[in-house]
Amino acid sequence: MSDLAAASSRLPAKAWAVVLLLWPVAVLNYLDRQMLATMGLSIKADITELQSAERFGQLMAIFMWVYAFCSPLGGFIADRVNRKWLIIGSLAVWSGVTLLMGQMHGFQQMYWLRAVMGLSEAFYMPAGLALIADFHRGSTRSLAVGVHMSGVYMGQALGGVGGWVAQEISWRAAFFGCGLIGVVYAGVLMLFLRERESDGAASGGDGKPDVDQGSVVGWGFILLLICFSLPSLPGWAVKNWLPTLLQDRFLLEQKSSGLWATMTNAGAAFVGVLVGGQLADRWTRRSVRGRTWVSALGLALTVPGLLGIGLAPSFWMVLVGTAAFGLGFGMFDANNMPILCQLAPARFRATGYGLMNFVGISFGAYLTPVLGKLKDHGVPLAQGFALCAIPVVIAALLMLSLRPTALDRGMRDPVA
Repeated sequence: MSDLAAASSRLPAKAWAVVLLLWPVAVLNYLDRQMLATMGLSIKADITELQSAERFGQLMAIFMWVYAFCSPLGGFIADRVNRKWLIIGSLAVWSGVTLLMGQMHGFQQMYWLRAVMGLSEAFYMPAGLALIADFHRGSTRSLAVGVHMSGVYMGQALGGVGGWVAQEISWRAAFFGCGLIGVVYAGVLMLFLRERESDGAASGGDGKPDVDQGSVVGWGFILLLICFSLPSLPGWAVKNWLPTLLQDRFLLEQKSSGLWATMTNAGAAFVGVLVGGQLADRWTRRSVRGRTWVSALGLALTVPGLLGIGLAPSFWMVLVGTAAFGLGFGMFDANNMPILCQLAPARFRATGYGLMNFVGISFGAYLTPVLGKLKDHGVPLAQGFALCAIPVVIAALLMLSLRPTALDRGMRDPVA
């Protein structure tokens, strides 16, 4: 057996090992940022400056603005350096920031630490997803991304536990513990995470530059950018404000509201990314548009979910709406990088995803403090959630109009 054949036979195990190693990083990536929303009451009790909903919204939004503006830079760098060390450095920095968050006593200190967290986390997702896409090049790509993204939703769900820890023990202990775990796990990745060995595939399969690959900027990518961005409005609204909505409408305690909000949404999304990934891989064997169809189906499911969150009269009906939203959003989320791989050459994928993060999170960063300001002026959060269904309908229709022309643009070996 030749060296190339031997490498190919080992690839599936290596490819799934990368997904499994990055799964805890995805958990921590969202857990560390999500805890602020679920521990809000405890933090406000210690830091009185945050008792204004508008100011608390600013604290959440600064992370999002910095994360958004740094994401294209993170993607650009990830396409040009060793992704392993970029991932490790990102994890180590944001974990250190999380550890320090538990030691802060003022709004300005928390504000600037959240900014640094946004900077450091911006380097992970483009690099991590591009590394997975390098290893999974065809029939397993959506499922591999879905498994990785399930870590994101596990992190969101565990963020709800942060509210319980904050109420029963201390919000400072929650930040310290999660930060310490991340710093330790960065050491584990130093030992075991591997970059895919170069085989010339990204340059056309023969080691020579592929002059026909074009660039990441094209009509298909712009359309995908819009489709990714519009659902970010309700996506971030649910992450940042659903615990508060449950507290306001149903008079729940902090620990209960955080657990119900994150477990219901993130738990359903956990299922959604796995179902959406598997379904998209199967559908893509029949049609090159299979992943866009699954993505549009997921977006369509979020519409009744948002209407239920905003308009349902009972607590349990709101939870059903939340679960419907999470399931649909997960199906959508599992396929964004795989669809990008059908539109952009391999050497631009991290950059492309960084640009998607920039626009999508900018939308969410704009909406987050606006919802807080409206709440301060007597406008219920529920109304804002219901109105967020409008941009999702537009995104679903645009996704159906997307026409990818290849299963894996710029690669010669489309099987994982």
